Amino acid sequence: MNEWLDPLLLSRWQFGLTTVYHFLFVPLTIGLVTTVAIFQTAWYRTNKAKYLQLTHFFGKIFLINFAMGVVTGIVQEFQFGMNWSDYSRFVGDVFGAPLAFEGITAFFLEATFIGLWIFGWDKLPKGLHLATIWLTTVGSIASAYFIITANAFMQNPVAYQINEVKGRAELTSIGELLTNPIALAAFPHTIFACFMVSAGLIISVAAWHLSRNQHLETMRPALKFGLWMMVIAGALTTLMGDQLSLAMVEAQPMKMAAAEAMYHTATGANASFSIFTLGTPDGVSELFSIRIPYLLSFLSTHTFDGTVEGINNLQEQYTQLYGPGDYAPIIWVTYWSFRWMIGLGIAHILVAVGGLWVTRKGKSPKTWIWKIAIWSFPLSLLAMSVGWVFTEMGRQPWLVFGLLKTADGVSPNVSGLEILISLIAFTLLYGALAVVEFRLILKAVQKGPDDAPVPDPVSGEIKQTTTVY
Repeated sequence: MNEWLDPLLLSRWQFGLTTVYHFLFVPLTIGLVTTVAIFQTAWYRTNKAKYLQLTHFFGKIFLINFAMGVVTGIVQEFQFGMNWSDYSRFVGDVFGAPLAFEGITAFFLEATFIGLWIFGWDKLPKGLHLATIWLTTVGSIASAYFIITANAFMQNPVAYQINEVKGRAELTSIGELLTNPIALAAFPHTIFACFMVSAGLIISVAAWHLSRNQHLETMRPALKFGLWMMVIAGALTTLMGDQLSLAMVEAQPMKMAAAEAMYHTATGANASFSIFTLGTPDGVSELFSIRIPYLLSFLSTHTFDGTVEGINNLQEQYTQLYGPGDYAPIIWVTYWSFRWMIGLGIAHILVAVGGLWVTRKGKSPKTWIWKIAIWSFPLSLLAMSVGWVFTEMGRQPWLVFGLLKTADGVSPNVSGLEILISLIAFTLLYGALAVVEFRLILKAVQKGPDDAPVPDPVSGEIKQTTTVY
């Protein structure tokens, strides 16, 4: 029973639960606000009613999702002080800097202009009102960058020095922190993946209405937009993922070795990419695998004769460098989360490619094709979620790589029972919020876009009207 009340174990579960749950809303918020800004720009430039309808329609879904993301995100910051006080004490001077930037600048920008956008439809000039949604978009993306910068420090510590007297890391250069190679690589990879999530929602919603012959004037262009957005964003996500993997090989070779179940250092043909691997229960050797020769060497070094370090070899190096301990993450979690991330993302891209093919020249797909499009929405969202599981679990046993182990960051004065009670409370609360979120979005989706506004009889212009979201 005592092991189930272990403060470290329960703190990790609680942070994992709240983080994954919060992250369900983040990519959709970033992708949808950009999508809404694009639709409103199209209306501003063309004066076509369908783009105004799409702006209002997806704007409702964006706002529901944004509100839920804010509510769940607040819990994250409190947990650093409640469950991870030793971590906060050790890296607060460094880790707190990008979080402060995120709160003071990015989130303030986002929150201010989203209010102006909501209440300014019939009060602000058309161009100025358009600017508010674009500034909201800038705030959302900037917010993501600062959060990724904070996380990148945990993956690849830079711009710090250790104060031996105070026993903590202290910031030496904000510029170096914000240009951490991991952050520069992870940011575009994450943002383009957010666009994939948004595109997936647009595809599913448009397919649902088109399969019922509803709102054809708005949902046909929405479907085309979503399909192309998925293909383009998917290609860019893949490209940026390749750059991120190169940076990870340099910063965290153990994570990438675990992602490939590569137990021994290999070069060239022996550095093969594993499609499927079975290892011994202790995770120190391989029993069976299906591999593609040279591919891992190319992915890791962009050469076919590059050397890729193995788990066992790195374990020996880290033992000499950091002292006795197990420095490999849970291999099966890292291995399979990496593959599920790639597989789910590719599957969604293929759905979009297939959608462009079957709808070419105005063709109407068969019923089963509509069903695939409708139910494909979770693919990119799940890919991003398991991608973050891979990112964080692959870093273990480190909380800050090479500086602070996870076991050393937990709060010393919080009992396992207290954490268990809060974990149960969060689980129940988040479950209730999930039901509310789903029902609100489902109701908005099923209702569809509002009727097309009537153009002004004199100028022919479609004027902005008060919109209550």
